Amino acid sequence: MQHLVTTIIDDLSTVIFGKQQQIKLALTCLFSEGHLLIEDLPGMGKTTLSHALAAVLGLSYQRIQFTSDLLPADIIGTNIFNNKEHSFSFHKGPIFSQVVLADEINRAGPKTQSALLEAMEEQQVTVDGEKYPLPTPFFVIATQNPLYQAGTYPLPESQLDRFLMRISLGFPPKNAEKRLLLNNQKRDYSQLPQRINQQQLKQIQQAIANVTLSAPVVDYIIELVTYTREAQSLAASLSPRASMALAKSARAWAYIEGRDFVLPEDVQAVFSSVCQHRLGLHSESGKNQIADILKHVLVPV
Repeated sequence: MQHLVTTIIDDLSTVIFGKQQQIKLALTCLFSEGHLLIEDLPGMGKTTLSHALAAVLGLSYQRIQFTSDLLPADIIGTNIFNNKEHSFSFHKGPIFSQVVLADEINRAGPKTQSALLEAMEEQQVTVDGEKYPLPTPFFVIATQNPLYQAGTYPLPESQLDRFLMRISLGFPPKNAEKRLLLNNQKRDYSQLPQRINQQQLKQIQQAIANVTLSAPVVDYIIELVTYTREAQSLAASLSPRASMALAKSARAWAYIEGRDFVLPEDVQAVFSSVCQHRLGLHSESGKNQIADILKHVLVPV
């Protein structure tokens, strides 16, 4: 199966130029059955990445544009009265897809944000007391505008914790942007072939769950999260849920790298994406603090 993962990364690299690291992190999140938050300026390729991921994984896809007047029912659906049958019937909202792009999530009000985040947590929605399960697999890729932009409602820390990872695509390298301009190449995700089916995706997720996490690497994860609980310079600390997310993501990263066991380097590779938003650190300014944590906690030998 790992050769298929390599093929998927190569395919995605044909529409997201120069961003192999971010592509691998996005796949790590999805293979770990988590949800992904992307924080970036408009026009950086966030929508293209989400479309492309759904295409190569063969999953149904919906995009929801979050605005200040979006209501919870616009996302999860609502009961509508049927005059002929004299009864109410449930009309599913766009959240009933396997990959959901929640675009500019922080432009919506807190109630609408909460409706999405509760669905992510519970894998179901409840309307008028009736529960409706969401599709399997169910991946949410939310995008968030930088918080200094006008008209944004920041996600509370407890809701940020629902995202397994937060990444930023960032500006493309010069050669990648030059390739776009010279060849007039569009990021055409519609031409990407489906590489795996749902059964193969499940096999990959099961294989990742069986990747060996040795006791020394577990100790390393514990030392990292303990450091954040004792450091006076950090506004927040990492919870046990964060340490579990770190272990799960490190397993998936090791699998993508072609191994069936986790190295400390795998933990370091995903540490920033898993922990930075949980520590209340901004994408750019928090890089130095993340580097300090990794520098101070000794790697097991």
